[in-house]
Amino acid sequence: MTNVTHWIAGERVAGERRIDVFNPATGEAVRRVALGDAATVDRAIAAAREAQPAWRDLPPAKRAQVMFRFKTLLERDADEICRLVAEEHGKVLEDALGELKRGIENVEYACGVPELLKGEYSHNAGPGIDTWSNHQPLGIVAGITPFNFPAMVPLWMYPMAIACGNAFILKPSEQVPSAAIKMAELLDQAGLPRGIFNVVQGDREAVEALIDAPDVKALSFVGSTPVAKAIYRRGADNGKRVQALGGAKNHAIVLPDADLDNAASTLIGAAYGSAGERCMAISVAVCVGDDTADALVGKLADQARTLKIGPGTEPGLDMGALVNAAHRDKVAGYIAQGEQAGAELVVDGREHPLVEGSPGYFLGATLFDRVTPEMGIYRDEIFGPVLCVVRVETFEEAIALINAHQYGNGTCVFTRDGEAGRRFSDAIEVGMVGINVPLPVPVAFHSFGGWKESLFGDLHAYGPDAVRFYTRRKAVSQRWPQRSQQEIAQFNFPSN
Repeated sequence: MTNVTHWIAGERVAGERRIDVFNPATGEAVRRVALGDAATVDRAIAAAREAQPAWRDLPPAKRAQVMFRFKTLLERDADEICRLVAEEHGKVLEDALGELKRGIENVEYACGVPELLKGEYSHNAGPGIDTWSNHQPLGIVAGITPFNFPAMVPLWMYPMAIACGNAFILKPSEQVPSAAIKMAELLDQAGLPRGIFNVVQGDREAVEALIDAPDVKALSFVGSTPVAKAIYRRGADNGKRVQALGGAKNHAIVLPDADLDNAASTLIGAAYGSAGERCMAISVAVCVGDDTADALVGKLADQARTLKIGPGTEPGLDMGALVNAAHRDKVAGYIAQGEQAGAELVVDGREHPLVEGSPGYFLGATLFDRVTPEMGIYRDEIFGPVLCVVRVETFEEAIALINAHQYGNGTCVFTRDGEAGRRFSDAIEVGMVGINVPLPVPVAFHSFGGWKESLFGDLHAYGPDAVRFYTRRKAVSQRWPQRSQQEIAQFNFPSN
């Protein structure tokens, strides 16, 4: 099997400790990945420390040129990157391509860094005093990324961090390590100085080394809420700037006036795309009125039963496998739990032929009706192909239900009523909101992030907030007194 290495100072670096990387569609080990330790992290930091000062001093326009070339190379090798993602994660090729395209949008945004780094200037802010501010890089920054988006989530982080003048250390999920190394090679081909982008593969040992390293000034993390909260606290205690994105339980309200055919079709994709392994997946449909619920559930059930499921590397499929056996079994356990709690199991994904007939980690689409807020399948993030339908009597009850949930990542409403859409966007306590848009993931020139237990830190990911996260502002006040003017000591605090 191929060994997936670290990438430090522009070179592949092997490691003695390794684990297998599995293809979720077959259950077979396809590669072995190195697991870094504190010494590996130290080596990456040393390479970054040596390279960053010269990169920092390079004009932003020249840094942007590297990003332009990197974008071209990503597009050139898109098929290879998507194949690696599908083979290691299990998602279908079309979904992998969609992920990569959304990541490339962030590279495009980083190409505008000369404009984004422009500061502010005030002439004669005081008597003979000019004041300006600028954005300066932090130095060495790091990102810890999850298994579900091996290409896109890292691209949320390092293009802007690098374009702002920092050096970056990426710790990808050990379950999906290959895409990170492929993109490191492309950055090298794009002309990025060696040492500015480094990849440390690994598990908890590498993560803790990055959190505790004094030279790492900022840390971005995407993962589950318990881990996000722990990383945020430990990183902050170590004096780092930390941005930690956690879990989600995304609701979609379906009002009686909604186009139910369109709502059902878009909900199917939003709930079961990537086998539900998305922090923006819709996992709860809140139907206002029994008539709405009865009609929607019927449409959802018909489509859920006919989804095309199979190995992600095959074309023409709707859904692939889950990432590993333990996670597949965890999701199946939630299905059993929901059934025992009294929810109506309309479509049972455990009965799909691939569950027993394939060595891969498959589950079919699962649909529950008459779910109530006290049930575990409603409260918890399942992170699998499970959609719950909750019935309420009024629009206000639906809004209150969502606002009471611990997570506040994404949400949407299906309606033809503009007043209802406006009321929803104003009243809902969630970070990303869609009106007839089930996956309201902001485009690259906005920023991504939830509220409540879905985000720890002050700034959202990518977009304008990324510039703020990966830089610190410096304000300069300048005065050139006339040579003939005698300075008089002033003991009061200066003001206009």
